[in-house]
Amino acid sequence: MQIVDFTPSREQYVWTFGGAEPVMEVAPGTALRLWTEDAFAGRVTSRSDRPSQVLNPKELNPQTGPFHVTGAEPGDTLALHFASIEPARTWAASTTIPLFGALTGTDRTATLQPALPELTWIYDIDLDRAVATFVGHESDFTVELPLAPMLGTVGVAPALREVRTTLVPDYFGGNMDTPELRAGTTVYLGVNVEGALFSVGDGHYRQGEGETCGTALEGAMNVTVLVDLIKGGAPAWPRFEHDDALLTVGSARPLEDAWRCSQVEMVRWMTELYGIGELDAYQLCSQLCLSPLANVVDVNYSAVTKLFKNPLPNVAPYGGMHSSMRTRAATLTAQSM
Repeated sequence: MQIVDFTPSREQYVWTFGGAEPVMEVAPGTALRLWTEDAFAGRVTSRSDRPSQVLNPKELNPQTGPFHVTGAEPGDTLALHFASIEPARTWAASTTIPLFGALTGTDRTATLQPALPELTWIYDIDLDRAVATFVGHESDFTVELPLAPMLGTVGVAPALREVRTTLVPDYFGGNMDTPELRAGTTVYLGVNVEGALFSVGDGHYRQGEGETCGTALEGAMNVTVLVDLIKGGAPAWPRFEHDDALLTVGSARPLEDAWRCSQVEMVRWMTELYGIGELDAYQLCSQLCLSPLANVVDVNYSAVTKLFKNPLPNVAPYGGMHSSMRTRAATLTAQSM
Protein backbone atom coordinates (compact mmCIF):
# COMPACT_ATOMS: atom_id res chain seq x y z
CA MET A 1 0.00 0.00 0.00
CA GLN A 2 1.39 3.40 -0.97
CA ILE A 3 1.39 5.87 1.94
CA VAL A 4 1.54 9.59 1.18
CA ASP A 5 2.05 12.30 3.82
CA PHE A 6 0.77 15.80 3.11
CA THR A 7 0.58 18.88 5.31
CA PRO A 8 -0.61 21.96 3.42
CA SER A 9 1.06 25.32 3.73
CA ARG A 10 -1.27 28.22 4.44
CA GLU A 11 -1.10 29.19 0.77
CA GLN A 12 -2.37 25.72 -0.16
CA TYR A 13 -5.62 25.88 1.83
CA VAL A 14 -8.68 25.55 -0.39
CA TRP A 15 -11.90 27.47 0.30
CA THR A 16 -14.23 25.92 -2.30
CA PHE A 17 -15.44 22.63 -3.72
CA GLY A 18 -14.71 22.90 -7.43
CA GLY A 19 -12.63 25.58 -9.08
CA ALA A 20 -9.33 24.60 -7.44
CA GLU A 21 -6.39 22.80 -8.98
CA PRO A 22 -5.44 19.49 -7.33
CA VAL A 23 -2.48 19.46 -4.99
CA MET A 24 -1.54 15.99 -6.19
CA GLU A 25 -2.78 12.89 -8.00
CA VAL A 26 -3.31 9.71 -6.00
CA ALA A 27 -4.02 6.19 -7.22
CA PRO A 28 -6.83 4.06 -5.84
CA GLY A 29 -5.45 2.03 -2.94
CA THR A 30 -3.38 4.92 -1.59
CA ALA A 31 -3.37 5.83 2.10
CA LEU A 32 -3.10 9.57 2.81
CA ARG A 33 -1.80 10.91 6.12
CA LEU A 34 -3.04 14.48 6.26
CA TRP A 35 -3.12 17.51 8.52
CA THR A 36 -6.17 19.77 8.50
CA GLU A 37 -6.57 23.26 9.99
CA ASP A 38 -9.59 24.20 12.08
CA ALA A 39 -12.69 25.95 10.71
CA PHE A 40 -11.43 29.33 11.91
CA ALA A 41 -8.17 28.92 9.96
CA GLY A 42 -6.32 29.01 13.28
CA ARG A 43 -7.34 32.61 13.99
CA VAL A 44 -9.36 32.05 17.19
CA THR A 45 -6.90 31.25 19.97
CA SER A 46 -8.03 32.93 23.23
CA ARG A 47 -11.15 33.59 25.31
CA SER A 48 -10.81 37.31 24.54
CA ASP A 49 -11.01 36.81 20.75
CA ARG A 50 -14.17 38.05 19.03
CA PRO A 51 -15.01 36.37 15.70
CA SER A 52 -15.92 39.67 14.01
CA GLN A 53 -12.48 41.03 14.86
CA VAL A 54 -10.22 38.07 14.07
CA LEU A 55 -11.96 36.06 11.33
CA ASN A 56 -11.85 36.60 7.58
CA PRO A 57 -15.37 35.65 6.39
CA LYS A 58 -13.90 34.64 3.03
CA GLU A 59 -11.52 32.18 4.68
CA LEU A 60 -13.55 29.73 6.77
CA ASN A 61 -13.41 25.93 6.71
CA PRO A 62 -10.01 25.60 5.00
CA GLN A 63 -9.72 22.31 3.17
CA THR A 64 -6.77 20.00 2.67
CA GLY A 65 -6.77 19.01 -0.99
CA PRO A 66 -8.19 18.67 -3.52
CA PHE A 67 -6.80 15.31 -4.58
CA HIS A 68 -7.14 13.98 -8.11
CA VAL A 69 -7.94 10.26 -8.02
CA THR A 70 -6.47 8.36 -10.95
CA GLY A 71 -9.15 6.88 -13.20
CA ALA A 72 -12.14 8.55 -11.51
CA GLU A 73 -14.79 9.55 -14.02
CA PRO A 74 -18.26 11.08 -13.69
CA GLY A 75 -20.71 8.39 -12.59
CA ASP A 76 -18.12 6.46 -10.55
CA THR A 77 -18.17 6.12 -6.77
CA LEU A 78 -15.32 7.42 -4.64
CA ALA A 79 -14.74 5.37 -1.47
CA LEU A 80 -12.92 7.07 1.41
CA HIS A 81 -12.22 5.11 4.59
CA PHE A 82 -11.19 7.20 7.60
CA ALA A 83 -8.73 4.99 9.46
CA SER A 84 -7.95 7.61 12.11
CA ILE A 85 -9.07 11.14 13.02
CA GLU A 86 -6.95 12.46 15.87
CA PRO A 87 -6.63 15.89 17.52
CA ALA A 88 -3.44 17.69 16.52
CA ARG A 89 -3.55 20.32 19.28
CA THR A 90 -4.00 20.47 23.04
CA TRP A 91 -6.77 23.09 22.77
CA ALA A 92 -9.94 23.69 20.77
CA ALA A 93 -12.09 26.78 20.22
CA SER A 94 -15.83 27.36 20.05
CA THR A 95 -17.76 30.61 19.70
CA THR A 96 -21.08 32.35 19.43
CA ILE A 97 -21.30 34.46 16.29
CA PRO A 98 -23.89 37.22 15.73
CA LEU A 99 -26.75 36.21 13.39
CA PHE A 100 -25.46 32.64 13.17
CA GLY A 101 -26.72 29.50 14.90
CA ALA A 102 -29.96 27.62 15.44
CA LEU A 103 -31.33 29.51 18.46
CA THR A 104 -30.96 33.11 17.35
CA GLY A 105 -32.38 35.41 14.75
CA THR A 106 -30.37 35.37 11.51
CA ASP A 107 -30.27 37.38 8.31
CA ARG A 108 -32.81 34.89 6.93
CA THR A 109 -35.09 34.84 9.96
CA ALA A 110 -34.95 38.56 10.61
CA THR A 111 -36.17 39.84 13.96
CA LEU A 112 -35.87 43.07 15.93
CA GLN A 113 -34.17 41.39 18.87
CA PRO A 114 -30.44 42.10 19.25
CA ALA A 115 -27.89 39.63 17.96
CA LEU A 116 -26.29 37.25 20.43
CA PRO A 117 -23.09 38.57 22.00
CA GLU A 118 -19.78 37.24 20.76
CA LEU A 119 -18.07 34.89 23.17
CA THR A 120 -15.21 32.44 22.75
CA TRP A 121 -14.64 29.29 24.76
CA ILE A 122 -11.20 27.68 24.72
CA TYR A 123 -11.21 24.03 25.75
CA ASP A 124 -8.03 22.53 27.18
CA ILE A 125 -7.51 19.07 25.64
CA ASP A 126 -5.96 16.23 27.62
CA LEU A 127 -4.93 13.83 24.86
CA ASP A 128 -3.82 11.09 27.24
CA ARG A 129 -7.20 11.03 29.01
CA ALA A 130 -9.18 11.95 25.86
CA VAL A 131 -11.15 14.73 27.55
CA ALA A 132 -11.86 18.42 26.92
CA THR A 133 -12.41 20.86 29.78
CA PHE A 134 -15.28 23.35 29.54
CA VAL A 135 -14.98 26.55 31.59
CA GLY A 136 -18.00 28.83 31.70
CA HIS A 137 -18.07 32.55 30.89
CA GLU A 138 -21.11 33.42 33.01
CA SER A 139 -20.15 31.39 36.08
CA ASP A 140 -17.26 29.35 37.44
CA PHE A 141 -18.88 26.13 36.21
CA THR A 142 -16.46 23.61 34.71
CA VAL A 143 -16.87 20.08 33.42
CA GLU A 144 -14.85 17.51 31.48
CA LEU A 145 -16.28 16.25 28.19
CA PRO A 146 -15.09 13.06 26.45
CA LEU A 147 -13.45 13.62 23.09
CA ALA A 148 -15.30 12.30 20.04
CA PRO A 149 -13.17 13.38 17.05
CA MET A 150 -14.91 13.78 13.69
CA LEU A 151 -14.59 15.70 10.44
CA GLY A 152 -17.20 18.29 9.58
CA THR A 153 -16.27 18.38 5.92
CA VAL A 154 -15.52 15.91 3.15
CA GLY A 155 -16.55 16.42 -0.42
CA VAL A 156 -15.83 16.21 -4.13
CA ALA A 157 -16.08 18.83 -6.86
CA PRO A 158 -19.68 19.49 -7.96
CA ALA A 159 -20.92 18.94 -11.50
CA LEU A 160 -21.41 21.52 -14.29
CA ARG A 161 -18.31 23.56 -13.40
CA GLU A 162 -19.96 24.76 -10.22
CA VAL A 163 -17.80 26.28 -7.50
CA ARG A 164 -19.29 26.07 -4.01
CA THR A 165 -18.03 27.51 -0.74
CA THR A 166 -16.65 25.08 1.83
CA LEU A 167 -19.41 26.28 4.20
CA VAL A 168 -22.15 24.54 2.19
CA PRO A 169 -23.20 20.87 2.20
CA ASP A 170 -25.01 19.39 -0.80
CA TYR A 171 -25.13 16.29 -3.00
CA PHE A 172 -21.33 16.43 -3.38
CA GLY A 173 -20.81 16.15 0.38
CA GLY A 174 -19.19 19.28 1.76
CA ASN A 175 -19.83 20.79 5.18
CA MET A 176 -22.22 18.10 6.44
CA ASP A 177 -21.15 18.45 10.08
CA THR A 178 -22.35 15.03 11.23
CA PRO A 179 -20.73 13.25 14.21
CA GLU A 180 -21.19 10.05 12.18
CA LEU A 181 -18.10 11.02 10.14
CA ARG A 182 -15.66 9.50 12.62
CA ALA A 183 -12.79 7.04 12.54
CA GLY A 184 -13.88 3.68 11.12
CA THR A 185 -16.35 5.22 8.68
CA THR A 186 -16.32 4.61 4.94
CA VAL A 187 -17.82 7.44 2.87
CA TYR A 188 -19.18 6.86 -0.63
CA LEU A 189 -19.46 9.93 -2.87
CA GLY A 190 -20.60 10.19 -6.46
CA VAL A 191 -17.89 11.44 -8.83
CA ASN A 192 -18.93 14.50 -10.86
CA VAL A 193 -15.71 15.50 -12.63
CA GLU A 194 -12.64 13.72 -13.89
CA GLY A 195 -10.42 12.85 -10.93
CA ALA A 196 -13.19 13.43 -8.36
CA LEU A 197 -11.13 16.26 -6.73
CA PHE A 198 -11.94 15.50 -3.09
CA SER A 199 -10.84 17.42 -0.04
CA VAL A 200 -11.29 17.14 3.74
CA GLY A 201 -11.24 19.46 6.74
CA ASP A 202 -13.17 21.14 9.56
CA GLY A 203 -12.04 18.90 12.40
CA HIS A 204 -14.23 18.78 15.51
CA TYR A 205 -12.90 17.33 18.76
CA ARG A 206 -16.54 16.72 19.60
CA GLN A 207 -19.93 18.05 18.46
CA GLY A 208 -23.52 17.47 19.49
CA GLU A 209 -26.07 16.51 16.85
CA GLY A 210 -27.37 19.63 15.15
CA GLU A 211 -24.32 21.77 16.06
CA THR A 212 -26.83 24.08 17.75
CA CYS A 213 -24.73 27.22 18.33
CA GLY A 214 -23.03 26.85 14.94
CA THR A 215 -19.58 25.85 16.15
CA ALA A 216 -18.18 22.65 17.64
CA LEU A 217 -14.91 22.11 19.49
CA GLU A 218 -13.00 23.32 16.44
CA GLY A 219 -9.46 22.04 16.15
CA ALA A 220 -6.66 20.99 13.82
CA MET A 221 -6.63 17.27 13.04
CA ASN A 222 -4.32 14.48 11.93
CA VAL A 223 -6.27 12.33 9.48
CA THR A 224 -5.43 9.02 7.85
CA VAL A 225 -7.75 8.20 4.96
CA LEU A 226 -7.65 5.31 2.49
CA VAL A 227 -8.72 6.11 -1.05
CA ASP A 228 -10.41 3.70 -3.45
CA LEU A 229 -12.62 3.82 -6.52
CA ILE A 230 -15.70 1.88 -7.60
CA LYS A 231 -16.51 2.09 -11.29
CA GLY A 232 -20.11 3.23 -11.75
CA GLY A 233 -22.84 3.16 -9.14
CA ALA A 234 -22.61 6.82 -8.11
CA PRO A 235 -25.07 7.61 -5.31
CA ALA A 236 -27.27 10.69 -5.60
CA TRP A 237 -26.40 11.69 -2.01
CA PRO A 238 -23.48 10.80 0.29
CA ARG A 239 -23.58 7.31 1.78
CA PHE A 240 -21.65 6.19 4.86
CA GLU A 241 -20.95 2.72 6.19
CA HIS A 242 -20.01 1.72 9.73
CA ASP A 243 -19.30 -1.83 10.87
CA ASP A 244 -22.86 -2.04 12.20
CA ALA A 245 -24.86 0.51 10.19
CA LEU A 246 -25.62 2.11 6.84
CA LEU A 247 -26.19 5.86 6.66
CA THR A 248 -27.25 8.43 4.09
CA VAL A 249 -26.97 12.23 4.30
CA GLY A 250 -29.27 14.76 2.65
CA SER A 251 -28.66 18.52 2.67
CA ALA A 252 -31.20 21.23 1.87
CA ARG A 253 -33.42 23.90 3.38
CA PRO A 254 -35.91 23.59 4.98
CA LEU A 255 -34.80 20.79 7.32
CA GLU A 256 -37.61 18.45 6.30
CA ASP A 257 -36.34 18.50 2.71
CA ALA A 258 -32.85 17.53 3.90
CA TRP A 259 -34.48 14.69 5.85
CA ARG A 260 -36.49 13.62 2.79
CA CYS A 261 -33.35 13.53 0.63
CA SER A 262 -31.61 11.26 3.12
CA GLN A 263 -34.66 9.01 3.46
CA VAL A 264 -35.13 8.62 -0.30
CA GLU A 265 -31.44 7.80 -0.70
CA MET A 266 -31.73 5.10 1.97
CA VAL A 267 -34.83 3.61 0.34
CA ARG A 268 -32.99 3.46 -2.99
CA TRP A 269 -29.91 1.92 -1.35
CA MET A 270 -32.09 -0.74 0.27
CA THR A 271 -33.60 -1.70 -3.09
CA GLU A 272 -30.07 -2.16 -4.46
CA LEU A 273 -28.80 -4.15 -1.48
CA TYR A 274 -31.72 -6.44 -0.78
CA GLY A 275 -33.30 -6.78 -4.23
CA ILE A 276 -36.69 -5.60 -3.00
CA GLY A 277 -39.24 -3.18 -4.42
CA GLU A 278 -39.25 0.50 -3.60
CA LEU A 279 -42.43 0.36 -1.53
CA ASP A 280 -41.19 -2.62 0.47
CA ALA A 281 -37.97 -0.70 1.13
CA TYR A 282 -40.03 2.35 2.10
CA GLN A 283 -41.99 0.25 4.60
CA LEU A 284 -38.87 -1.30 6.14
CA CYS A 285 -37.06 2.02 6.33
CA SER A 286 -40.07 3.50 8.12
CA GLN A 287 -39.90 0.86 10.83
CA LEU A 288 -36.13 0.54 11.27
CA CYS A 289 -34.37 3.84 10.58
CA LEU A 290 -33.07 6.46 12.97
CA SER A 291 -32.89 10.13 11.98
CA PRO A 292 -29.99 11.87 13.75
CA LEU A 293 -29.57 15.52 12.88
CA ALA A 294 -26.25 16.62 11.46
CA ASN A 295 -26.48 20.42 11.35
CA VAL A 296 -29.27 23.00 11.47
CA VAL A 297 -27.01 26.03 11.05
CA ASP A 298 -25.19 25.84 7.72
CA VAL A 299 -26.09 27.28 4.31
CA ASN A 300 -27.99 24.01 3.82
CA TYR A 301 -29.11 21.88 6.76
CA SER A 302 -28.04 18.23 6.85
CA ALA A 303 -30.03 15.24 8.06
CA VAL A 304 -28.91 11.63 8.43
CA THR A 305 -30.87 8.42 7.95
CA LYS A 306 -29.27 5.56 9.88
CA LEU A 307 -30.15 1.90 9.43
CA PHE A 308 -28.52 -0.74 11.62
CA LYS A 309 -27.47 -3.81 9.64
CA ASN A 310 -28.98 -6.14 12.23
CA PRO A 311 -31.75 -7.52 11.93
CA LEU A 312 -31.60 -7.32 8.11
CA PRO A 313 -29.89 -10.03 6.03
CA ASN A 314 -26.12 -9.78 5.79
CA VAL A 315 -25.04 -7.84 2.69
CA ALA A 316 -21.76 -6.43 1.37
CA PRO A 317 -22.32 -2.94 -0.10
CA TYR A 318 -20.14 -2.13 -3.06
CA GLY A 319 -18.70 -5.62 -3.12
CA GLY A 320 -17.52 -5.50 0.48
CA MET A 321 -15.52 -2.30 0.05
CA HIS A 322 -15.93 -1.22 3.69
CA SER A 323 -14.69 -4.54 5.08
CA SER A 324 -11.78 -4.55 2.65
CA MET A 325 -10.75 -1.02 3.58
CA ARG A 326 -11.11 -1.79 7.29
CA THR A 327 -8.70 -4.71 6.85
CA ARG A 328 -6.22 -2.53 4.97
CA ALA A 329 -6.52 0.18 7.63
CA ALA A 330 -5.72 -2.35 10.37
CA THR A 331 -2.62 -3.41 8.45
CA LEU A 332 -1.60 0.22 8.12
CA THR A 333 -2.02 0.76 11.88
CA ALA A 334 0.05 -2.32 12.65
CA GLN A 335 2.85 -1.09 10.37
CA SER A 336 2.98 2.29 12.14
CA MET A 337 3.29 0.78 15.65
